[in-house]
Amino acid sequence: MNANTFLNYVSSQMAAGTYPTSELPPTPPRAVTISRQAGSGSTVVGQKLAARLQAHGPKNDRPWTVFDRDLMEKVLEDHQLPKYIATFLPEDRKPAMEDILEDMFGLHPPQSIIIKHTAETILGLAEVGHAILIGRAGNIITAHVPHVLHVRLVAPLEKRIEHVMETYHFTHTQARDYCLREDLGRERYVHRHFSANISDPLLYHLTLNTGLISFDEAAALMEEALLSLHTRALLPELQPA
Repeated sequence: MNANTFLNYVSSQMAAGTYPTSELPPTPPRAVTISRQAGSGSTVVGQKLAARLQAHGPKNDRPWTVFDRDLMEKVLEDHQLPKYIATFLPEDRKPAMEDILEDMFGLHPPQSIIIKHTAETILGLAEVGHAILIGRAGNIITAHVPHVLHVRLVAPLEKRIEHVMETYHFTHTQARDYCLREDLGRERYVHRHFSANISDPLLYHLTLNTGLISFDEAAALMEEALLSLHTRALLPELQPA
């Protein structure tokens, strides 16, 4: 995804009259957050989900957009931050002391400010709707937004290694190191900034094992769950007791 994708997304929402500055839509906008183990296929599943929702939605419906790693481009754009800061924004792999020292010497904004900006952008995208938000604790940030579906994707390590090898053309060793490093970084990010356990099943509507089901099946299950969530939002009497 690039800047043009973001501009197209925002333009489509404004054209549909659903950008935050316009009147609220008659029904709640829908959005999805995806938390994931590295190599479990989140980007592919997100894209398949977007395609299904687009195909099964009303004719000329607003486009669904997947915000993956390039979500941070949107954060930088929203808060008028220089592009080079993106190099400091992986899902937390740096010790807290390193961040404190960099803040003291003015090397980049402190992590607390970046997290605040990220949360504001994620909330904004969720409120606009038709957004699939991958990572960055989106499920926690939007936990109290009723029209957002929260999904966790997992898979056995060897399956994830195979997917990473195929996607990035890594060796087995490189793919294994990538999965373990990314998982640890994401766990630290959620624990450090949100005091939560990324693996806690209570943070999600669904946990799907892409080692046992295909990416297409995962997308289909997510679509069904989102439809159910949306129906309950429109018909409060269907809310679980």
